[in-house]
Amino acid sequence: MTTTLRPSEPLQRNADGTRSRHYQVCVNSRPVGSIHLGTSPAFGDSVARVHNVRIEEPDRRRGRGTVAMLAAEEVARGWGCRQIEIGIPAAAEAALGLCRTLGYVVRNRGMEKQLGGTPPGLPAGSRARSMTEAEFEAWRAHESEDYARTWIERGVPEAEAYAKARRDHETLLPRGLATENTRFSVLEHEGTRVGVLWVALREKNAFVFDVEVDAAHRGRGHGRTLMLLAEAQAIGAGRRVLGLNVFAGNTPAERLYESLGYETTRYSLYKTLL
Repeated sequence: MTTTLRPSEPLQRNADGTRSRHYQVCVNSRPVGSIHLGTSPAFGDSVARVHNVRIEEPDRRRGRGTVAMLAAEEVARGWGCRQIEIGIPAAAEAALGLCRTLGYVVRNRGMEKQLGGTPPGLPAGSRARSMTEAEFEAWRAHESEDYARTWIERGVPEAEAYAKARRDHETLLPRGLATENTRFSVLEHEGTRVGVLWVALREKNAFVFDVEVDAAHRGRGHGRTLMLLAEAQAIGAGRRVLGLNVFAGNTPAERLYESLGYETTRYSLYKTLL
């Protein structure tokens, strides 16, 4: 039997500059599922993205999904893409297993924690204050560089990584420090600055975009204190869910979040196309 992809629509050119196309997954011309392939809104035409893939129940566990994903890679190569990425819910164990078998690796994962109604207190000697404009400008320069390097280390070409860093900060912080529903805090311990925190208040939840302990003060529990501060800010603003993103390989952060009760909700995986 032959499994192929059959386009079910013309190639779409989207307003954000990406392209996309829906396909039927067919076995000997018989439709058995669907796949939606596009290019990445974050990285442009050099990175393909599998938006959705589905095999109908009677045809599952027969290798249809594997062949469909390999066929999607061939389409992406034809588009000139150098990488392909996919996001998978944490509960979709079969899909995760398939992607790993095909050579995809985890780039980052989303995590969430359900919060109670009482803001946690900070340890003795620790206090938080708002970030000053001068501190924000220094932080933004450092964070933009660090953010771009993080993507470069995970296979993103340098020019595209820096473009993404610039674009993301412009989108998330259109008014800089004064951006609405954004909290920038400095954590001090016994009068000495030890770290910074960036929390965004969304409609239904809060999200930690950056939590960083200054290099000279790491390994002393300040990261945990910063996360308690994030929880307190979220609860104080009426949010009961706090989310974050953690890059693969950042083992100390992963362990910290897990110890605080955060659970993985979604994995982002990628594969280099040779």
